[in-house]
Amino acid sequence: MKRLAAILALTLTCAAAPRLEEQLHDGDIIFHESRSSQSLAIQLATQSRYSHMGILYRDNGRWFVYEAVQPVKLTPLADWTRRGKDGHFVVKRLHDPRALTPAVLARMRTSGERYRGKSYDLYFEWSDDRIYCSELVWKIYKRATGLEIGKLQKLREFDLSNDAVKKKMRERYGNRIPTNEPVISPAAMFDSKLLVEVTRR
Repeated sequence: MKRLAAILALTLTCAAAPRLEEQLHDGDIIFHESRSSQSLAIQLATQSRYSHMGILYRDNGRWFVYEAVQPVKLTPLADWTRRGKDGHFVVKRLHDPRALTPAVLARMRTSGERYRGKSYDLYFEWSDDRIYCSELVWKIYKRATGLEIGKLQKLREFDLSNDAVKKKMRERYGNRIPTNEPVISPAAMFDSKLLVEVTRR
C-alpha cells in the first residue's frame, strides 16, 4: 500500500512539472559550461561556471539556439544541451518579457541574420568581422531592444593570472595581448540585473 502511494505521488509530481518546452519564450538566453578547449580559461578569467551561451528561438514548433560557434548558426536545443558539461544549462529572460514584442523579436532575428555563417572569433575582437558567443547575444539585444545586458569590460580587467589562462593567451596573441580590447563575457551577461532565471536543468 505504501509503495502504491509513493508511485502515485511520484506520478502526480511528474505530471504537474511543466515540460521544458512549455517554460521557454522566444528570445530567452541560455547558458552552459562548454567542453571546448578554451572553456577552462574563460571560466578562470571570468570566475564563472558558464562559458558559452546563445538565444532561444522557436521554429516550426521546435526550439533552437542561435549561437556563435564555427560558424554562427541555429542549433537544435537538444544538441546544444548535450554539448554542455553533464547536460546542465540555465535559461534566463528579461525581468519584463513584455519588452520582447513580436516586432522586437522580428528585429532580433533580422539583426542576428547579419552574423549567420560568420566565423567564430578566437581573438575576442569588438568587430563584426568575426564574432564570439556572448558578443553575438549582446549585440543582437543592443541593436534590437536598446538594452545592454551585462557590462562591457577591457580584457585587462579579467583575471589573467592563472597558468591555464596565460597559456591560452600566449597561443592566441603571443606577446601582444590587446589588454584594452572591449569584451563582453558570458559571466557579465549571466549576472546582469536585467535578467531573471527561468529554469535550470
